[in-house]
Amino acid sequence: MIQKKLFSLPSLLLSACFLTLPLSGCNQKDDGLKTVKVSEVTHSIFYAPMYLADALGYFEDEGFEIELTNAGGADNVMSSVLSGNADIGFCGPEAALYVLVGGSTDVPKVFGQLTKKDGSFLVSRKAEPNFQWTDLRGKEILAGRRGGVPAMTFEYILGNHGMQDGVDVNLNYDVAFNLMTSAFEAGTADYCTMFDPVAYEYEAAGKGYVVASVGEASGEIPYTCYMAKQSWLTENKDVAEGFVRAVMKAIKYVNETPAATVAPYLTEYFEATSVDSLAASVDRYKAIDSWRTEMTVSEESFTRLQDVIEGAGELQRRATLGELVDNSIAQKVYQEIYA
Repeated sequence: MIQKKLFSLPSLLLSACFLTLPLSGCNQKDDGLKTVKVSEVTHSIFYAPMYLADALGYFEDEGFEIELTNAGGADNVMSSVLSGNADIGFCGPEAALYVLVGGSTDVPKVFGQLTKKDGSFLVSRKAEPNFQWTDLRGKEILAGRRGGVPAMTFEYILGNHGMQDGVDVNLNYDVAFNLMTSAFEAGTADYCTMFDPVAYEYEAAGKGYVVASVGEASGEIPYTCYMAKQSWLTENKDVAEGFVRAVMKAIKYVNETPAATVAPYLTEYFEATSVDSLAASVDRYKAIDSWRTEMTVSEESFTRLQDVIEGAGELQRRATLGELVDNSIAQKVYQEIYA
């Protein structure tokens, strides 16, 4: 089963400072299962297939278990991967792209894509059944940290509707990603983006109203991916392949199974959330076609991602797909599962 642990970034970096030898790729446990350390950008039903891979025993079938850490942001995920405190990072590929253009000699390589759209929903303080994106003119929005894909995707949508941050709307970048909902509830901004089940439960409690899906408006991009340092992948290719196989099987399961059947498997990972809320959230993510069945990164979506980042003024140079992505593992596993 997933070992759920919470570490702060300072403690991760401090522990890295005391390491005098490279970390081994995976630790062997007494029960025969290896432990694979995974740092996730945030904890959300948006990532349901990863939790289902654990709940359904797919990771165990591959000979390992997951030690999962919620990093609270892509920059923290990347710090954990680069320091060796995580084997696999799970966040937006922009984090690895920044390392690539920065000239690192061991750039994390994307080897699997889970989500293909932004998974957040725009929440308003008032009911807006006929919401249009142009209704945001003159408003303040909490949409993520500057340079992160959530905020840049939101800027991309605004641009597609003829609006610009600082001119037509005000995007508030001052609140940490994992603190946005509490800041919104305390009175900051007119709108806030939230992932499920938070968005669903926030609305169910009468605190706000979901008025739009950010993912539906932005189109397909490689939103959340699995990545690891090339050195780790070289030494642990079988583990990476098993990881992708487990998650891909779980994607197939959730896509083919009613949400009401899926939800009970997720209760352990969202202990404060009701089964009904979990089912509703799974349905909402299925409705917007959130998960990438093949787990490969397409050239078209990678180009759109760079368009998004470049449009936000955060990209020093564009990269080719092959510089950042290795699709070979996902392609091999897809042929096995869907042959």
